[in-house]
Amino acid sequence: MRRTLPAVILPFLLLGAVPLHAQAPVPAPPQEEDGAQAQDPAATPAVGPEVEAPPPAEDAPVPASDDPDAAESGSTKVPLAEIQRYVAVYNAVKEAYVDAVDDHELMQSAIRGLLLDLDPHSAYLDKQQSDSFDEQTSGAYDGIGVELLQQQDNSLKVIAPIDGTPAARAGVLAGDVIIAIDGRPIAQVEGMEPLRGAPGSKVTITLVREGREKPFDVTLERETIKVTSVRSRMLEPGYAYVRLSTFQADTGTDFRQHLDRLQAGDRLRGLVLDLRSNPGGLLTAAVQVADELLERGGIVSTRGRIAISDSRFDATPGDRMHGAPVVVLVDAGSASAAEVLAGALRDNGRARVVGSRTFGKGSVQTVLPLDNGDSVKLTTARYYTPSGRSIQASGIVPDLELQPDPALVQRDVPPSLAGELSEATLPGHLHGDEEGAEGYQAGSALPGDQPIAAALAELKKLVAAAPAPAAMR
Repeated sequence: MRRTLPAVILPFLLLGAVPLHAQAPVPAPPQEEDGAQAQDPAATPAVGPEVEAPPPAEDAPVPASDDPDAAESGSTKVPLAEIQRYVAVYNAVKEAYVDAVDDHELMQSAIRGLLLDLDPHSAYLDKQQSDSFDEQTSGAYDGIGVELLQQQDNSLKVIAPIDGTPAARAGVLAGDVIIAIDGRPIAQVEGMEPLRGAPGSKVTITLVREGREKPFDVTLERETIKVTSVRSRMLEPGYAYVRLSTFQADTGTDFRQHLDRLQAGDRLRGLVLDLRSNPGGLLTAAVQVADELLERGGIVSTRGRIAISDSRFDATPGDRMHGAPVVVLVDAGSASAAEVLAGALRDNGRARVVGSRTFGKGSVQTVLPLDNGDSVKLTTARYYTPSGRSIQASGIVPDLELQPDPALVQRDVPPSLAGELSEATLPGHLHGDEEGAEGYQAGSALPGDQPIAAALAELKKLVAAAPAPAAMR
């Protein structure tokens, strides 16, 4: 694949996990959640709440950096009036709050608050959370196997359970909300961390599910989650099926190996690529998969407010399917890098997309490590498909829309889930270019085998309409 990037970012592109050092020595360069890495931000002077500079002489000139009006006129200046207001509130809490407050805890809360209202995906990660984040992109960690989004009320919304994990086997569904862990309300626990633990230990989560009157408990036994991101099988002679459950460091390589095994001997007539409930992951992994199926053309570009956030990925010659038709299966749980892959294949005329509207997470998060082991996860760019379209808060609309299996809807999926599982419904989400368009309707979760059968039927139509290879004419 060819990547066109600013020269400063080229040395930092890696496939590893995404883990701000403001001061030297500089650590390993920080990375973006979906693959690309970011440059360390410039160091900024520390502002201590209890440090007060002596007043300047009456006739002394005021430095530009100390002039509140000048400070607020440029994007790189510190807004001194706001800092002074913060210091006043900080001191009020320290002096008058009913209980003594630890300086470290108060500062941590202030930093978290700085990121809280930006968007649902920007967050402050302590060292343990940062380590967990890294482990998930590498494909092995100890826990229950579920992709979560922490909401503003601290509850944990399930984006998707990971295939073959305790959460998936216990019937945890995309759209479920975890309101308590081991009987303790979410507000009393440290975010997602209690879900992790030694293999063999148990944890009870309390879920709220649309369509059920009361919350209910599910007890899970933790295990080492070795996420197998690629699974495959033959649906019928000549028709292959590949399931991608997430995008991690080795997904691109695994996909290529599965595809080669599936078409050992004879070429495949067609491929169903299943991206249902795939929450995303490393952008570079999705780019690698797209490159295996494209002969040429753009794959994805990212655009941010600063030039270093801009990047572009293009395909290189070599289609491992030799032009055989591809159908991509998606649903409301298909997010981020999964949407990038679906958009790239469709915009290049390489695949037909079937299923339901995808989640609509069209943003890139850069994880910036701090000098104390914590990290800041910051939204720095938006994704754009090869046609130049942003998927933020609108998602990918399938060429052929499928409806959930009624039997599974009655048993497992709440009827209102389609209206809940969408980036556009998240409080504080980034506004999308096409958000609010007439006729918008969020997608549905599509569990079970019925969508696979529908995708296969659509694939056969494409095969029948395609011209025969030259060697077979």
